[in-house]
Order: sequence, then C-alpha cells, then structure tokens
Amino acid sequence: MIETKYQHWLNFEGLDPELKEELLHMSESDKNDAFYTNVEFGTAGMRGVLGAGTNRLNIYTIRKANLGFAKYIVDHGTEAMERGVAIAYDNRFMSKEFAMESARLLAMYNIKSYVFTSLRPTPELSYAVRHLHCFGGIVITASHNPKEYNGYKLYDENGCQLVPHLVKGVIDHVNEVEDELRIDVTLTKEQESLIHMIDVEVDAPYLDEVMTIQLHPELPKDNFRMVFTPQHGTANESIHELFKRVGYDVVYVEEQCNPDPAFSNTLSPNPEEPKAYELAIDYARRVDADIVLTTDPDADRLGVAVKQDGEYQLMTGNQSAAVLLEYVFSQRKELGLMPEHPVMFNTVVTSDLGEAIATYYGVETEKTLTGFKFIGDKVAKYEKTNEKEFVFGYEESYGCLVKPFVRDKDAMQACMMLAECANYYKKQGKTLIDVLHDLYARHGWYLETQKSIVFKGSEGAANMKAMLQRLRDHIPSHIGAYAVVKYEDYGTQKVLVNGMMSDLEGFPTSEVLKYYLEDGSWIAIRPSGTEPKCKFYYCIKGASSDDVHAKIETLYAAIDELIK
Repeated sequence: MIETKYQHWLNFEGLDPELKEELLHMSESDKNDAFYTNVEFGTAGMRGVLGAGTNRLNIYTIRKANLGFAKYIVDHGTEAMERGVAIAYDNRFMSKEFAMESARLLAMYNIKSYVFTSLRPTPELSYAVRHLHCFGGIVITASHNPKEYNGYKLYDENGCQLVPHLVKGVIDHVNEVEDELRIDVTLTKEQESLIHMIDVEVDAPYLDEVMTIQLHPELPKDNFRMVFTPQHGTANESIHELFKRVGYDVVYVEEQCNPDPAFSNTLSPNPEEPKAYELAIDYARRVDADIVLTTDPDADRLGVAVKQDGEYQLMTGNQSAAVLLEYVFSQRKELGLMPEHPVMFNTVVTSDLGEAIATYYGVETEKTLTGFKFIGDKVAKYEKTNEKEFVFGYEESYGCLVKPFVRDKDAMQACMMLAECANYYKKQGKTLIDVLHDLYARHGWYLETQKSIVFKGSEGAANMKAMLQRLRDHIPSHIGAYAVVKYEDYGTQKVLVNGMMSDLEGFPTSEVLKYYLEDGSWIAIRPSGTEPKCKFYYCIKGASSDDVHAKIETLYAAIDELIK
C-alpha cells in the first residue's frame, strides 16, 4: 500500500519538481512516514511537516483540503459563495503559496476571497471575517511548531474556528477526494476577478478595536520599559503600531523582527519553551526592562518574563492569565464596568486558580474542551441569548481573549493588557510575580506543569492508542498516596464518583482522561491535536511552594508507573 502510493506520486506527470526530488531521495522509513496515512484533517484543521507525500503538507494536500471547504460553502448556497472567505498566512515556508492556492481553488468554485497582501496575525483574520461579513476564513499557519511544519485552519462566519459539528461537513467532502494529485486548478478571467487583496482597510479598524480594551489609558508610561520579540513572526508591525499609539517605551529584539521562515535567530518560536526567551532576556538585562513579551509566529499566544529580584522569571500561561484576571476583574469592578451576569471561559486542562479568582469577583466560570473554538462558540451562544456576558477567555497554552470582537485567542490584546497591567502594578511598587504571590496567599498555592511523550509514525500512533485504552480499562483508585475522588473520560463520555458511573454531559467527545485527587489537585491526559505526542497536565494544590513542589515529584513518579 505504501509503495503503491509512493510510486503513484513518483510517476505522476507534472509533479512539482522539488517534491519529486525529495521522493527520489527517500529512505524506507521516510516513505513509511510520508505515505502510511493521509495528513489528518480534523477539528483543528490540518497541521503537519512540509514535504512530499499524503501525510505531508504540500500544494496537493492543500488543494484537497480546499476542495472540501469549497464544496461545503457551495452546499450553503450562492449567498455564502458571494460573502466569500478571508485568507491570512504567517511567515512559514510555503505559507503565501498555500494561501494563494486556497484562493484560486475557491475561485474555481465561484467563491469570492479576500487575501491579505502580506503576513498577518491569526486574530486579525478572525476579525477580518467579521468585519467583511464573510462566510468563513482560512489561516495558513503552524502556530508555534518548528520550522518544518505548516498548517491550515478554517473559520466560520463568526470568526471562530469551525467546531466539530460544522467541520464534519468539510471533512466529509475532503474524504470524497480519491486522488489529490488530479485536482486541476484552472480559472477563467471572471473567476480570477473573485480574488481580492486586502490590507489597511482591515488593519486600521482592527487596531482601533484593540485600543479599546484599555482600562486605564490615562496611566503614565514613565519609568516602565519592555522588551518585545515577535519570534520572526506576524506580530512585528502590529505591535510596533499599537505600542507607538499608546506611548510605551519598548525595545525590540531586532534580530527576530524580520519574518524569517527558518527562524534563524531564535532557539524556539514557542513561548512555552524557556529557550525562546534567551536573546530577549539578554536585551532586557542590557536595558533594565521590567518585562519581556514574546508572541508566537502567528501572534495568537503571548509569553512573558518578569524582572524579579534582579533576575528574569518566566511565567506560565496559567500564571500570566491569573494575574490578568486579577487586574481585569478588580479594575472592572472598581470602574463599574462589570456586567450583571459576567462569565469567563477556560478549558478542562486549565488551572483551577483562574476559577478561584473569578469566583472571588462574582464571575461565573464555564469549562470547555481544549481548543479556542469552543470558547468562541460559547461567546456566540451568549451573544444570542444575552443570558451572560463574556468578560475573559483563556487557555493554559498562553492564549487569551479580552474583548470578543475577535473570536480566537489574540496576542495583540494580550500584549496591550499585560503591558497595562504590569505598568499599573509597578506604580504600586509590585511586579507581576508579586501579584501572583498575593493570589496564592488569598486562594492557596497552585503549581501547574505539563509533560509529554512523543509517539511518531504508524507504530507510535498505535502505541499511544493502546496506552489510552489500558488507562480506560484500569481506572486507578489512587495515584501515588492520593485517592482518586473523581474520574472523567471525555472519550466515552463517562464520569466515575464514589464507585458510581454516570454520563458526562455538556462536552463533545474528545480523547481526554482526567483524575481528581482528594487534596484538590488533578491530572489530565490528552493526545495533542497538532503534534504526534500525548500531553500530561498537572494542577497541584497545596499550602505552600514547598508543599506543591514536593507533591509534584511524587505524582510524576506515580504517573510513570501507571502508564507502563
């Protein structure tokens, strides 16, 4: 089967010459990984390694995905086709080519498109869909993945990534395509005219909206300095413009400001990894900056490092969000801006500290599955019913949303609000770390960590599936010294409490297992939706820093034993 697919690609007349050259130099293991399956088109779109093969991102697999999306739009009629699709892309290899190929294939089905003339942040695409009243959107990006990757994400008319019941219609059409190599894209002049290029007509109103999230725009900007890096990605120009408007003193990491697909001057484009901050912290030390901000390449995630006792300390996504929640909720309360029925959204693998802060300020918390599309979908729901009003949304993976004119995580908003937050507390003689410690004093100590096991190739995928099945078949009564007081299986939609099994309600099916421990801690296990690995999330609660750090070591060992 693998050899048949390989030979079909190798001998296909007109195959892209670079892809053919790659095929000619493939080892047997390369062939196996490139052809053992089709690159998965799932609820998060597609993400994968660039290259030749059915399990790779290339011009042919992108055409296949777009053919499915085009037929989905046609199914919704001529109005959907006329409203069209907004398209954005990041700095990666082939991103612009994939974006233009997407527009061309949509045009072949007489669907209008609006393509940015150059790279833009992912949240601006979400805004563009709403601003231009499009039927949907496409972003070509692999977010924070290494340079070998690219990806393809789809958005609905609300500017939200397609949720499972919507994306199923696209997947069904994608699966109808038997041979991606035989999708011929030929346009008439009239169809070519359906492709429209956009830039400032969306840039300006989007940045104007971001400016409106400020709670204390009058706050002096003196004696406060930041270092910022876009990690060679899409945030550079937008952040320059935003911080110039507000008047912040910002030093930019010049070596990382150019949109380089090879990420030449960063050790990692991922704000979750400490090595992503190394050059920026060097800058910060030289200029004595208060904080370091870094966005991922498509500018939907934000990471921060804070000067604390003369050193720069990284904050996790859970920690920076907790401090933002404290600032936003306290100030909205003080300014009389808290609505009557406020609601905050986060996910089932997000720290419980955020919910404790929300409860303190009278804000309800609703949980969703991992994936900001589920938060965006909740926002749309309450926008229609007016039962509750959105005041914040975030994931543990460094993504948050302050105001819902965008329906995806938005690092532009996060940068603006975190800068204001840090400046506000500095004027009170506090750092963001000080504020975090104040929260621990009020709500208890929390330690959130994450570990991963990589499962590559067909054998790895089978091993990961087998591991999850073993865990389902043998639900532990204890993890280490701690009793499991509740177990949730989002895949089988079951919950176990006190030996009684019942249905888990309110969530779509998803491969997530979650164990609640008697001390208030929990552990969740979830395969990544974008990389070949399984993630283990820990939220540890305790009486002190020493307490939570001692607990985490014992629980690491207990989980290692459990998954053997």
